[in-house]
Amino acid sequence: MNFPNPIDGRAVWTAADMAADKKWIYTLDALECSEIAKATESIKSGSRLLNTIGRKDFPLPRLSAALDQLNKELHTGRGCVLIRGLPVDDYDDISSQIAYWGIATHFGEPISQNSKGQHLAAVTDHGNDISLGNTRGYTTSAALHPHSDMCQMTGLLCIRPAAQGGESQVASSLAIYNFIRKTKPEYLETLFRGFHHDLRGEGPKASIDEVTNHRVPVFSECDGWLSCGFNPKICINGEKKRGTPVSTKEVEALEYVSEVASRPDLSYELVLQPGDIQFVN
Repeated sequence: MNFPNPIDGRAVWTAADMAADKKWIYTLDALECSEIAKATESIKSGSRLLNTIGRKDFPLPRLSAALDQLNKELHTGRGCVLIRGLPVDDYDDISSQIAYWGIATHFGEPISQNSKGQHLAAVTDHGNDISLGNTRGYTTSAALHPHSDMCQMTGLLCIRPAAQGGESQVASSLAIYNFIRKTKPEYLETLFRGFHHDLRGEGPKASIDEVTNHRVPVFSECDGWLSCGFNPKICINGEKKRGTPVSTKEVEALEYVSEVASRPDLSYELVLQPGDIQFVN
């Protein structure tokens, strides 16, 4: 099997590249915060449901040009952007949700993230056990291992930082691919073949044992674009639920992706502060 040549471009980066380049970070000024507050209050006073609000309902005439540039950075640049300075201390929780949602509509169309139809979820420790197969990591206090969410992009708004921990780490999946291609190319066949994913009770049937009816590749190429969808937990649990446990080589391949993604030279760490919004491709 032939695998894509090493990838280059702005989407391939190291931790040092991210530290030295501030183009992916945007700090809101007072006038931009004011127009966000105005749009937020308009939505709140109209008692609109969040999932009925689109970009046209949340006009940001001053900020929209900057958001369009960040959107390009998200899709054809670093793949990660950070918006700083949303004055969440001035907002109640409902207003924070509206402001975050409204800003997010300028990046794309929000979709639900589970079978319950939730669009927003609080990253809060509910005392759940991450070792249980169907537990969502953001409802626990556990550290989350490297993964990518199964959507085009995802976002985080920090309202109140964690008392302990709470670091956010990002890594370029294309830089990870290049590293694996150079050091452990024998794993690529497994990673491009992929795994049946555990749907964690959030699939079309909402069954706790439902898995995808096809393999989902970790790396895939389409029309010259290399993509990555990586979540080792749902790969391993998916195969287990369908009665085809992963092999030693498959486990090694998944573990190696995690190892490379966690390398200090590839993984960029930041601690989100109140009012920070992080979007990741």
